[in-house]
Amino acid sequence: MTILVTGASAGFGASISRTLVKAGYQVIGAARRQDKLQHLSQELGAAFLPLEMDVTDTNSVDQALASIPEQWAQIDLLVNNAGLALGMEVAQEANFADWERMIHTNVLGLTYVTRKILPQMVQNNKGYIINLGSTAGSWPYKGGNVYGATKAFVRQFSLNLRTDLVGTRIRVTNVAPGLCGDTEFSNVRFRGDEDRVQAVYENISYLKPEDIANTILWLYQTPAHVNVNHIEIMPVSQTFAGLSVTRDLA
Repeated sequence: MTILVTGASAGFGASISRTLVKAGYQVIGAARRQDKLQHLSQELGAAFLPLEMDVTDTNSVDQALASIPEQWAQIDLLVNNAGLALGMEVAQEANFADWERMIHTNVLGLTYVTRKILPQMVQNNKGYIINLGSTAGSWPYKGGNVYGATKAFVRQFSLNLRTDLVGTRIRVTNVAPGLCGDTEFSNVRFRGDEDRVQAVYENISYLKPEDIANTILWLYQTPAHVNVNHIEIMPVSQTFAGLSVTRDLA
């Protein structure tokens, strides 16, 4: 059985790959940055196959998947992890190019990879798709606009996938993490502004990539008759409670 993890070069993807390989599985780690994949390959050994792939480029996805060796080609678990957030400007001030890139990566990239892998799962009547959503897909926050919308799409797409697959043995789960540190997420969002990055996590006990990786492993190892539709995970320090109210607004 082979597992394909997108966005495997860092953060959640790298941690998920490590955890699954250590648990005894064969993992294909796909990402744009081949240098980081090679470092991960040296660390994890023969059970990890680095695959250069840009999910926003359909030709790149086609070529990458076609290059997978035959003994790795039967994908039993697809972890759609590749994604990003860019900026936190309010909608009327946001950079539209950032919106486009988030949509291309978080929505179009995820759906294209899924569409490429799903037919073989249906043919074999076996498989599992785990999509990495976000609490931002359920709970809006200022500046979350299109990023949150893309993650709401991921959740709904996951639910509709499972509906389309009724009568099959294929499982689908949307995993929605909350505030998580020790990744490149905020570095990418704030374009390397370390002061802004540090401010996000200052004095907070946040989730770690290993927490999400262990969740993925648990999900994969649940009995084949169990389907977890959606799982939302926040650190204890974070909550969705309390709606914003502006006083004396004429």
